[in-house]
Amino acid sequence: MEDGAAAAAAEEELERRSKFLNSLIQRKKAVDQQRHYTGVKVRACDMPAALQDAAFRISREILDSMRGRKLDSKRLALKLKKEFDCSYGPAWHCIVGTSFGSYVTHSLGGFLYFSIDKVYILLFRTAVEPLDH
Repeated sequence: MEDGAAAAAAEEELERRSKFLNSLIQRKKAVDQQRHYTGVKVRACDMPAALQDAAFRISREILDSMRGRKLDSKRLALKLKKEFDCSYGPAWHCIVGTSFGSYVTHSLGGFLYFSIDKVYILLFRTAVEPLDH
């Protein structure tokens, strides 16, 4: 019985360390990604580097297209949400602005909070479950 408990504890510790190392790798990748896009700063992240890259690229393109005009935060949020819904499946949510507060629940690997210049962007995914009637 004691051997089984010790094995379970060891497995739990291994899983905890694996998650910790994975989070360090994700943070390092996020820092590396930021270098490719001027003005990007990741504030909080639980998202693979490839998806982060897509979010940075799409956001930068939209913001560049608005250069010289007032920020259209709804347009940026809609475009980013639709791109992620089409490319990575439902249900993505996007909040864009220069000042906002939030507290959200997200699916594992589906959260990115970053800024470009002075615009803050919160992109996150939630699980979609079919209705049983």
